[in-house]
Amino acid sequence: MHAPLLSPLQKRLLDDWQRGLPLVPRPFAVIAGEIGVDEEAVVEATAEMMARGVVSRVGLVVRPNTAGASTLAAVACPATRVDEIAAIVSAEPGVNHNYEREHPDLPIWFVATGANRGAVDAALDRLREATGCAVLDLPLEREYRIDLGFALDGPHRPHDHSPAKRPATEAERHLLAALADGLPVVARPFAEVAARLDLTEAAVTAILADLLAAGIVKRIGYVVRHRPLGFSANAMVVFDIDETRVDDVAAAFLASAAVTLLYRRRPAGERWPYRLYAMIHGRDRATVEGEAAALLARWPEPIAHRILFSTRCFKQTGARMVL
Repeated sequence: MHAPLLSPLQKRLLDDWQRGLPLVPRPFAVIAGEIGVDEEAVVEATAEMMARGVVSRVGLVVRPNTAGASTLAAVACPATRVDEIAAIVSAEPGVNHNYEREHPDLPIWFVATGANRGAVDAALDRLREATGCAVLDLPLEREYRIDLGFALDGPHRPHDHSPAKRPATEAERHLLAALADGLPVVARPFAEVAARLDLTEAAVTAILADLLAAGIVKRIGYVVRHRPLGFSANAMVVFDIDETRVDDVAAAFLASAAVTLLYRRRPAGERWPYRLYAMIHGRDRATVEGEAAALLARWPEPIAHRILFSTRCFKQTGARMVL
C-alpha cells in the first residue's frame, strides 16, 4: 500500500513521469497542467519526496558506455571488513552504485565509471591497492533491457531496447556531467543548469532532446528508490550459460515483465563464470524467489545460477561523467 507514504499527487507523479519530462522552460508547470494542480504544488511534492529519499533525483538515465566507460565490479573480502572497504569504494569519484549483496566471498558490488576504459582500469587498480583485495572486473557485453522506470503497481512498462545510434559528443558529456545529481527542483530547472554552463536554456533542452533521440539518454524524469516504496527485496540473479546460448536464453527471459534489468557481462574465469544477469524487485524475498523460479522455467533445460539479494546500499547516484 502506497497511501501512507505518498500523497495522491505524488503517486501520480511517479506513475506518469518517470520518463517523458517535458523539455520546456517550465516542465513542472506543464506536468501540473496535465494533472490539474498548480506548478508550486508539483515542485513542493517533488522536493518532499526527495527529502524523504523516495526519489533520488529528477534527471537522466544514461545508457552504459555511450558517454564514457563503465563496469560492474565485485570485491573479494571477509565479512569483518565490509564496512571499511565499502567506505573506500564509495569514496572513489567514479563509483555511482555500491551495494552489499549476499555472497560469502564477494559481498561488495559496485559500478565504476570513467572518461574511457583506461580511466576505469585505473580506478579499479586504485581500489585494489587501497583495499588489498581482489576486485573482479565484469564489463558489459550486451544490454537486453536497461533502466526503463519502475512501476509502483505491477510490472514495468516495456519500451524500445534498440542500441544507441552514436556515442556522446564532448559538449554532451559536459552537460551529462553537470546533471549527474539531477535537475534542480525549481520552476525553470533548465535555465539554472544553463547558467552554470554558460549556455542558453534553449541550448540545454536541445542537447537533451538530441541525447534522447540518439538513445544515449534512455529517459528523463523521476528516478525512484525502490526500498522506501515497499520493494524491500531486490536481487541480482546470475546465470552460468555457455556463450553460444546466452542470447537465446536472454530472449526467453525478456518475456518476463518481472525482470527490470537484463545484461550480458564478461565472466571472470572459474571464480565467476556467470554471463547473464537479471535484476528482480519485489516486496519480499519469497516474491523475488518465485519470480526467479518462473524465469528459469522459461528455459527447457536446468541453468546453474545464484540469487544475490541486496542487503545494504552504500552509495547510489546518477552516472558520473568523469571528464
